[in-house]
Amino acid sequence: MNYTSLSETALFREITEGETEHILKCLRARQIHYKKEEMIFREGDVVTSLGVVLSGSVLIENDDIWGNRSVLDRAGAGQIFAETYACVPGEKLMINVIAAEASEILFLDVGRMLRICTNTCSCHNKLIRNLLAVSAQKNLRLSRRIFNTSSKSIRGRLLSYLSYQALENGSCEFDIPFNRQQLADYLNVDRSAMSNELGKMQKDGLIRVERNHFRLTGAEDVLG
Repeated sequence: MNYTSLSETALFREITEGETEHILKCLRARQIHYKKEEMIFREGDVVTSLGVVLSGSVLIENDDIWGNRSVLDRAGAGQIFAETYACVPGEKLMINVIAAEASEILFLDVGRMLRICTNTCSCHNKLIRNLLAVSAQKNLRLSRRIFNTSSKSIRGRLLSYLSYQALENGSCEFDIPFNRQQLADYLNVDRSAMSNELGKMQKDGLIRVERNHFRLTGAEDVLG
């Protein structure tokens, strides 16, 4: 376990390496490796642990009964997932969590995290505070997805998403964390129709795109 890297994540912010090593024992930490596209959690599961992505990335997806898929979020190295469900005993997952690539996941028992620590860990309150902050940030990301999918047109959804990515990166040129299919699933649109619209937007001089690399043209002055 690389305690230095773990101490640099949002969940372990301001918690020292020594404290991190100690608290992992208290939370019965488990480290598991997953192959690309391997299922980590499945809809209907009841979970008691949150996952911390140590390496790689995972997709948070929702499939309806007809097999239509929506990508709700992506968690990369240092980010967490399933914490909301783990905090509610007996709550069944409404999502699937799938390894987007070969990934190493650390699982932490949330029940032990939320109880008063019998070992009187000095870092326990820090961990709970960090969990609350991270959960709030994830709620904001889900709210942004609602904004990005509120437009009735594919172009409107793309413009909303790409505008946010530019602001988030502080640049009109950036990489997005999704491939074309994942982006289409995230925006809840047909992939072919989205690709056609990206071609039209490029022809109209709004963007330059190559795979997952984008450049918004004519917006440089807006970002300074």
